[in-house]
Amino acid sequence: MSRYPRRRLLGVLVTLLLLAAPVPAVARTAAASVPITVPALTNWTPEQGSYRYGGAARLVADSAPERRVADTLADDLRDAGHGMVPVVSGGARAGDIVIDVVPGRAALGSEGYELRAGARLSVTGATEAGAFYGTRTLLQLLAQGDRIPAGRTVDVPRYAERGVGVCACYIHISTPWLENLVREMAYHKLNQLLLELKVKSDAHPEANTWGYYTKDEIRRLVALGDKYHVEIVPEINSPGHMDPWIENRPDLQLTDSDGNKQPSRLDITQPAAFDYYTSLIDEYAQVFTGGSWHMGADEYMLGSDFAKYPQMLRYAREKYGANATPQDAFIDFVNRIRTYLAARGKKLRIWNDGLTGANTVPVAAGTTVEHWLNVAVKPSQLRAQGYSLMNAAYALYLVRGGFHSDTKGLYEQSWDPRSFEGEKLDSSQGITGAKISLWPDNGRGETENEVAVDTDPALRHLAQATWGDPHPDATYDRFTARATAVGHAPGRRDLTRVPVADGTYTLRSGAASLTADVRRTPDGYVTLRTADGCLEVRGGKLTLNTPLQPGVEITAQTCDAGNTLQRWELGQVAGGFTLVNAITRMAVHVTGDGLPAQYPPDQQPPTVWHLATLH
Repeated sequence: MSRYPRRRLLGVLVTLLLLAAPVPAVARTAAASVPITVPALTNWTPEQGSYRYGGAARLVADSAPERRVADTLADDLRDAGHGMVPVVSGGARAGDIVIDVVPGRAALGSEGYELRAGARLSVTGATEAGAFYGTRTLLQLLAQGDRIPAGRTVDVPRYAERGVGVCACYIHISTPWLENLVREMAYHKLNQLLLELKVKSDAHPEANTWGYYTKDEIRRLVALGDKYHVEIVPEINSPGHMDPWIENRPDLQLTDSDGNKQPSRLDITQPAAFDYYTSLIDEYAQVFTGGSWHMGADEYMLGSDFAKYPQMLRYAREKYGANATPQDAFIDFVNRIRTYLAARGKKLRIWNDGLTGANTVPVAAGTTVEHWLNVAVKPSQLRAQGYSLMNAAYALYLVRGGFHSDTKGLYEQSWDPRSFEGEKLDSSQGITGAKISLWPDNGRGETENEVAVDTDPALRHLAQATWGDPHPDATYDRFTARATAVGHAPGRRDLTRVPVADGTYTLRSGAASLTADVRRTPDGYVTLRTADGCLEVRGGKLTLNTPLQPGVEITAQTCDAGNTLQRWELGQVAGGFTLVNAITRMAVHVTGDGLPAQYPPDQQPPTVWHLATLH
């Protein structure tokens, strides 16, 4: 299938659900006490007593890595409502939290940690990342109460890569939503976020169609990822699915034998195509500081045939000889990109479906293959050829307006990263990990807030299946109760908050005025019903069933509760309120002739509305 048209309960109650204990967790004997976390702890050794977090607690950290972990923990304790906790150096006393980074603890690996609770609580990692993950466990325990049973755990992940993939490549996703995702990932010990998106280009302004991100927005997001040990991997899909970048560059589009241009396909036989793509890599390197690059490389010939493009075979034979195939031209482009990246200290990642076996030229060694589709070349063959494999199975997909992962079914099957589409491997050797993937095939199918609700259980299940035992609880309901117990990440913003009560308001900005019945939607937006209907974005060019053309007028249409384009984010700003469409993520701007239209906020300033209550 195509990828494109493709609180928390009280700690006592959760403990009862999970363990059927007759008394609250804090009163159980040490022998029965297993702290509740996601991912679950697998080797907790209980001891007598407990650790009590209180107002006199300090964070003890001496080295620079320890202080970075402690500073982040202090921020999170504050955001979680646990007060301002000082970071100090020197000896620890009862009630303190001690952060240790001890490189000699090699058995903990690069991300494992030891947590020991008693009169004081200590978190030890062989690396800064390991100590950081220990603090995530601490935060989850404190989310259930200030008393933690005494004991010790050594907690080491089974897989190195534990991730989420998000296509913000056509449908813009707000940066607060992405920031929430980074925090939630880190809270559950996920460490890799793939973002397929468009950064607004200085080098190629002709490619700046909505919805792009500014470089400053990406810098802030990458800095947050660095703070929370989430590697952010950028992707510009190529040589297929390039339409966001080359729709205004027909000179770079692949042309078939009938002279038809293909706006989504880069003509990889042209030197200019390689230069164009690598210039984008260089521009992205200004804001993405990690060591990986994803070039996609999927579905290049989707719905077509190499025979329609004789220049591909001609290119391949000129470079690789008479036995070369058109597929070799495709692999050649992948390998040239890989060489370009390697010279800049970056590693290449690609999707698997372009590796059909029809090529005579192999993909260069050192390339990580992310396997999402069952094709002729199986995961076992790719592993035997020496490629690192990440499991990005279609079974883990969440598609707007389409397929949603059956998280309950996967949990009950004890799914783990060895279970690829079409084949289950007998060992984890060569498997880097797994990811869930969020795709916007029907861009208006769900709002961001609806996607967040759908993503929560899948994210927690993936965290469990990649870090530890894929089936820690007897039933899925008990696992979801475990997830409820730990709650959400500190610092997570409530994006469903509506700053005004339901009612009828007059909205004014300068000479512009409208009267509307403002009603909260179940997913945390508002509808605006006027005398003529509900305000909606309609018109202009559609991309993935979504009107993404800037300047499209906002008009009143027949009200439809299921129409997501009639939902608006009402944001409170200095001096009033702004309106951003829940789907297009463009703000309402009143033009010089008094008409409201949608625009990216860096193109036209969002109109600030003053609201007056009528009744």
